[in-house]
Amino acid sequence: MRRCRAVCGAVAAMLVGGLTACGSGPAAPSITVFAAASLEPVFTEIATRFGDEHPGVTVAFNFAGSSDLATQLVQGARADVFASANTAQMDNIAQAGLLDGAAVPFATNTLVIVTAPGNPHAVGSLADLAAPGLSVVVCQVPVPCGAATRTVAEVAGVALHPVSEEPSVTDVLNKVTTGQADAGVVYRTEAQHAGDKVSAVEFPEAARAVNTYPIAVLRDTPHAGQARAFVDLVTGDTGRTILRAAGFGKP
Repeated sequence: MRRCRAVCGAVAAMLVGGLTACGSGPAAPSITVFAAASLEPVFTEIATRFGDEHPGVTVAFNFAGSSDLATQLVQGARADVFASANTAQMDNIAQAGLLDGAAVPFATNTLVIVTAPGNPHAVGSLADLAAPGLSVVVCQVPVPCGAATRTVAEVAGVALHPVSEEPSVTDVLNKVTTGQADAGVVYRTEAQHAGDKVSAVEFPEAARAVNTYPIAVLRDTPHAGQARAFVDLVTGDTGRTILRAAGFGKP
């Protein structure tokens, strides 16, 4: 699975679909979390806190575009928790009968434009992304960041002609930070996490496409107690503090 990340130290390492312990001894209890790519930094931090509170329980992540994750789950991939970057993909999972209880909204996110540091092409608005000769990257639809980008472009009456459409928001950001594109449309949290690797440009139309992130325990998990404990940590005071520091808004 693409973008699988393992958390070691307080949280032992494992791979999705297989376990590799940090150190020797019998395999520890584990939960598998499928999460939107934009959640990678904050969920990695939250997992460390989870390990502190639940010694011996491991957490493995599959970070990718929410639509890709939803497709994997519908096609039979096994996981204990799903966190999506919008409600549409969580609705797909619910309609497939894969949820154990209701999904809980826990954060919001909005779009910004990112460019190379210093904004060398003087991008100041969404309309500027349609300028001839400017290489722009966006997320694919139905990936949540792609669906939001399409919405804001329609609101602004701007016809975007991206040089590529990426499967996750982190891939869009990477195209800009590595100089493969002049500009990209990403979440505010991605721009904040990138720091001085990019310049961020706010645009008013972003307010018309605010993404709400839901999280849920999945049906038939053999680790329901640990899965619910992880969801509770994300949606509780600790999770809200970490999410707010990363630039996420309230649900």
